Parts: sequence; C-alpha cells; structure tokens
Amino acid sequence: MDKFFSAKHVAIIGVSRDTRKVGHVIFRNFVDEGFRGKFYVVNNTADAILGHPAYKSVLDVPARLDLAIVAVPAEASIQVVDECGRKGIKNVIIVTAGYREEGNMELDKRLEETLKKWKIRCVGPNCLGTFDAYTKLDTLFLPRYRLRRPPEGRLSFVCQSGAVGSSILDLATSQGYGFSKFVSYGNAMNTDESDLIEYLGKDSKTKVICLYIEGAVSGKKFLKTCRAVTRRKPIVALKGGRTEEGSKAAISHTGSLAGSADVYSAVFRQAGVLEVFSLEEMFEVAKVLEKAQKPAGNRIMAITNGGGYGILSTDAIVQNGMKLASLSGVSRERVRKELPRVHTENPMDLLGDASTEGYKTALDIAVNDKNVDVVLLIILYQTPLVTPEIVDIVVEYNDMKKKPIVVVSAGGEFTEVLKQNLESNGIPNYTYPENAIRAVRRLVEY
Repeated sequence: MDKFFSAKHVAIIGVSRDTRKVGHVIFRNFVDEGFRGKFYVVNNTADAILGHPAYKSVLDVPARLDLAIVAVPAEASIQVVDECGRKGIKNVIIVTAGYREEGNMELDKRLEETLKKWKIRCVGPNCLGTFDAYTKLDTLFLPRYRLRRPPEGRLSFVCQSGAVGSSILDLATSQGYGFSKFVSYGNAMNTDESDLIEYLGKDSKTKVICLYIEGAVSGKKFLKTCRAVTRRKPIVALKGGRTEEGSKAAISHTGSLAGSADVYSAVFRQAGVLEVFSLEEMFEVAKVLEKAQKPAGNRIMAITNGGGYGILSTDAIVQNGMKLASLSGVSRERVRKELPRVHTENPMDLLGDASTEGYKTALDIAVNDKNVDVVLLIILYQTPLVTPEIVDIVVEYNDMKKKPIVVVSAGGEFTEVLKQNLESNGIPNYTYPENAIRAVRRLVEY
C-alpha cells in the first residue's frame, strides 16, 4: 500500500499535449510541484511533451517502476494494465471512468481479471487518486490553481467520491487544516475502504482518519477493520446515501449498493467509529480530535466575556448530554478573591470589560480545578481590554497538557488573525459555541 503514497518511480500513462486533458494535468503536477522521485511519460503518438521524453508503451520505460497512473479511455485500459503486469508493476491508480458505474459490466469484469492475473493492487477505477503531503506524490487530476493542496498535517481522508474529496481538500486547505494523506478510491475494484483504513491505522503520520463512504464492499471486513483501528486512533465517518433517493444515486455514482443508513449507524457504533451527518461536522470533529488531548470526563467549564455566548454554550452543553462543571471550594474562593466582580457559577462571565489578565486568572483556575475536564474559552476580541497577548497566555496553558482547551470566537479580520495564531499552535478554534460543543462531545465519546 505504501507505493500509492510514496512511490519513487512512477509512469503516467496517457499524457496528452492538450493541457485540459486529465493525463496532462497529472503530468503537470509532477513537473511543477517538487515530486521527490522520478516520473516517466507514456504517450503512443508523441516523442516528447514539454521537454520530457515520451515512451510509446510502459514496456519501453528504462526503469523499474513502483506505480503506474492510468489515464486512458476505459476501452484501452485493459491492454495498458496488461502491459503494466508484463512490466512487473504491482500498483496502479486508474482514474478513468466508464466501468460498472455506467453499466459496462463486461469491461469491468475484464479489468478485474487482468488485475488478478498479474496480482496488481489497484486504486480505482473512476477515482481522483492519491495525494501525500509529505512525499509530494500527487496523482489528482485537478490543476493546483483550481485546487490548492493542503500542507503537512495529521489528518488523512479516505473518500469514495472524487467530487466530495476535491471540494473538501480545497475548503480544508483554505481553513488551515494539515493533511497526511488523501485517497479517492472510486469503484474499489480490489482496494476498498477497509484496506485503506487498515493502512492508515498503521501510518505514523496519521492521527485522525476521516471517511466518506457510500457503501462498504464487505460489511464484515469493514466492521473488523474499524474495530481494530479505532483502538489506536479515531475514525470520523460520513455516510452518503442515507435516503432511498440518495442510495439510488450512489449506484450510478460509483456502482455501490449504499445499504440501510440505520445498519451503517449501528455498525459505526459497534466499531467505535464517530458518525457525523455533514461534511462541515466531519472537519469540526476531526480538528478537535487532532489537536486536543484526551479529556478525563464530560464536565465542561465555560469562560466568557459575553453573557449571551455563555448562555448559548450552556444550552449546547446540556443538549449534547454533557455536564456543566462545578468549581471546587478552593477555586470558588480564588474567584471571589482575585475576580471579585465575577460570580462563581458556570459559565464564568468575566463581563464586557474583561482584561487579558482576567482571562489568565480564570484560565489558571479552571485548568487546575479537579472538577473541570474541558475548558471552553469564549473570547470576543472586540472588547478593548482583551489584547493580542491573550494568544500567548492560551498557548502557555495549553502546552501544560493538563486538559483540553477549546476556543470560541466570532468576528472579522482582527479575530481571524488571532484564531489562526491559536490554530497554528495546536488549539482548536470555532466560530459558534454550538459547533464547538458538538465537536467536544465526539472527543469525549471517543
């Protein structure tokens, strides 16, 4: 499986001179973005493309190859894969569509038999491919000026749909998420979601696995794999095709039978998988799982300089089945002595004239209180006595690793700058308290 993400010698089969064609876009990714190995162009009508020699067949490439990316029409793919087998290539990514998802069952069967004949592991067909932020192996057929690639990070994303995967990559990158690996596996000819989850479960650079799935290839295999992996790291899953109409759409999309949403939800629960119900929620949850430490329980302490935000947070904590932390007697005494205008209940409202120093005191009290499991820190940066130095204070207490600190702040440009500073220091930030609490609940569940 490593070759799909860290291959050193790669053949790109079907590279066109037409810059709009899939093969050419993949080729340009290798040319422009610092691939750390060697790649070879295969085109049966050209001698060279952009100064790179082109070979008529993969059999003509004068090197031992780890991986082939197949971007030829479906009808030509059987011969190409056969040549890959004769060349000794054991890993191929077939981005081409036109198989069972379009009703071409005979062609689908021939491809499967050819792969089996040569014992070739295949991602696809009908997929977007793979991306590794560390090795810079990028087989995605979307131009970088249209789809920015994410920086190095600890999230990995297994996605049955290329469209969902590409849009999420783009959005996640714009919001500062870092990735380890991404894979769109399409029709899952002989490499399915379970194989990829098992692989990422052992990947040292992956801390959280995100999964978009329409239908599992093998239910028993999926359950067994997820049970084993979730003991080591969290899996956050979104099931596509929850409705009858959505399930029908999945068949024409990747040729998968989506199955009962209730059954999948039960399997997720049994396997320890955290199910989410939107792409937005998926990455909200992934963020807190990646950045926050393990909480001791579900007692949440909210600290705020906006009373309304405190009330909304209180509602969200209760509605999500968690508890409002009650400060210990020692902590209550500290509040009365050091923050005399602040009452000792939860949420701890520092009022509209809250200062950076007041936040530091409140944070110190909450972090060191044995009755508090998670600190929800609501900071409205618009108030004049809250200075940018508060970022350094929050980072200092987060680095103590005593308990999770989750920040909520809403605002414009000034707020966004400070939020990004906190995020870059490993502290999860949210715009709305409801979203933050929803994510914290999944952290507690895991």
